[in-house]
Amino acid sequence: MRVALGMLWLLALGWPPQARGFCPSQCSCSLHIMGDGSKARTVVCNDPDMTLPPASIPPDTSRLRLERTAIRRIPAEAFRPLGRLEQLWLPYNALSELNALMLRGLRRLRELRLPGNRLAAFPWAALRDAPQLRLLDLQANRLPAVPPEAARFLENLTFLDLSSNQLMRLPQELIVSWAHLKTGIFPPSHHPRLVLGLQDNPWACDCQLYDLVHLLDGWAPNLAFIETELRCASPRSLAGVAFSQLELRKCQGPEFHPGVASIRSPLGGTALLRCGATGVPGPEMSWRRANGRPLNGTVHEEVSSDGTSWTLLGLPAVSHLDSGDYICQAKNFLGASETVISLIVTEPQTSTEHSGSPGALWARTGGGGEAAAYNNKLVVRHVPQIPKPSVLATGPSVPSSKEELTLQHFQMDALGELSDRRVGPSEAQVVRSVKVVGDTYHSVSLVWKAPKAKNTTAFNVLYAVFGQHSMRRVIVQPGKTRVTITGLLPKTKYVACVCVQGLVPRKEQCVIFSTNEVVDAENTQQLINVVVISVAVVIALPLTLLVCCGALQRRCRKCFNRDSTEATVTYINLERLGHSEDGLEELSRHSVSEADRLLSARSSVDFQAFGVKGGRRINEYFC
Repeated sequence: MRVALGMLWLLALGWPPQARGFCPSQCSCSLHIMGDGSKARTVVCNDPDMTLPPASIPPDTSRLRLERTAIRRIPAEAFRPLGRLEQLWLPYNALSELNALMLRGLRRLRELRLPGNRLAAFPWAALRDAPQLRLLDLQANRLPAVPPEAARFLENLTFLDLSSNQLMRLPQELIVSWAHLKTGIFPPSHHPRLVLGLQDNPWACDCQLYDLVHLLDGWAPNLAFIETELRCASPRSLAGVAFSQLELRKCQGPEFHPGVASIRSPLGGTALLRCGATGVPGPEMSWRRANGRPLNGTVHEEVSSDGTSWTLLGLPAVSHLDSGDYICQAKNFLGASETVISLIVTEPQTSTEHSGSPGALWARTGGGGEAAAYNNKLVVRHVPQIPKPSVLATGPSVPSSKEELTLQHFQMDALGELSDRRVGPSEAQVVRSVKVVGDTYHSVSLVWKAPKAKNTTAFNVLYAVFGQHSMRRVIVQPGKTRVTITGLLPKTKYVACVCVQGLVPRKEQCVIFSTNEVVDAENTQQLINVVVISVAVVIALPLTLLVCCGALQRRCRKCFNRDSTEATVTYINLERLGHSEDGLEELSRHSVSEADRLLSARSSVDFQAFGVKGGRRINEYFC
């Protein structure tokens, strides 16, 4: 009946026969007279049981609303017959899938509203079929991101609502196109405007949000936001912070710090390759060999206080197979940069033999390779490599990682030998009284006196395992007369010498020590406990035996004197002393128990043996 009445109404209005269509049974249709006098049809469908768009929609429909239905997907070309459609509203359905051809044939479409659905993806390329589109509403969906290519399909929009989705970032291409509306110069006849809805998204506040934050800063006549107070959701330290309160850094690709291009290391030594790079965000650092062989070492990474990312590749006991190019790569989302460091493994240095002059630097000793540590001159040889890096401390504080790296780098690059120049006796004897003041199983502390040293005088500390030719050098800064050497081997004998930098150490400037004579705090405490217990046992045991023997003796005497009544009832308890009326000191008497009886020093028999001399009692006390 309703369909018949609708047909009669169309005929009465003079609607052309080719435009007359039947309204779907689940929908309602209405006609509107537009401002220009044209007629427009509106179709509204809100059947909760509807699962697909109706197929018999009148072709002259200009407004179609499918809302609060069970429609889950829109098939390809579902609205192709609706060539006059200008507004397509699909709010609050169960939509989770849209076909890329869903807008095919809708050349006059100006509004597309899809709020309140379950869309996790949107076919941005489908917007090419709707060149007149000006409004796109995707509010309250589940979109996790907007791809960069979407920017070229959104150029003609004047309203875009992406609020209440799962967006964490926006592509740079899209932000640039919006920023052009804010800063661009347009002819008087062309005034583009754009209204954006970006609120209620879990924004990740990092450098990639830099341009969006600055886009929100300030007012522009061509760009407006539904809500300008956007807030961060991550990282946790910035959760809930408004964009207007952020201070973000602009993203930057990796840039390497200048460094060495090649490193030489003797055969069997330890090589340390280092490279550093900056970038926003901080780049990820990695190593690989140019020839594709696996790395024969360990990698350590750290970030310095200025934000530089450092990576260190340690190669222990290098061989000729380790020679070659090593590639250090720094990478972040903006790109990757690489630098090449060449490692050259050389033959170890050999000592040269000189005559026995006092100023000779090198000497060769016999005896199967054992070094004569003390002679007219010290036999030493400085080798730049460090088989096991040692950490030095010239003060009470523990060196930082950065200081350790600087020291190792210096020791590896400080190739050179001690000077064999002639020096006077006073200059050579600046250092004296070298002593070991503290040591452990793995470290030793050396002190020395240098009363004639100047404020700019630096010292060298040379040390090695006793009997070895190779010695390691430690440079002590001017003004320091104490150094701690760590990384020593336990139960090992060492020789250490201290001299002015550039001079040869003399015999009196060296000291020999051994790490097997160390007794740490725990062992010392255990030794003290053993000594105390032993002394206590030696002292307390005889006293205990003496007391027991005395008690046993009194017990025996009691048994032999049972016939004496007075002997069984009177005992002396030395608890306190009293004074008699005549000023004489006398002993207070008390009844005592059996325990007191055993601890008394004298029995009553001994007491009866005391006499009275000159009318005065003789007072004697035993305890």
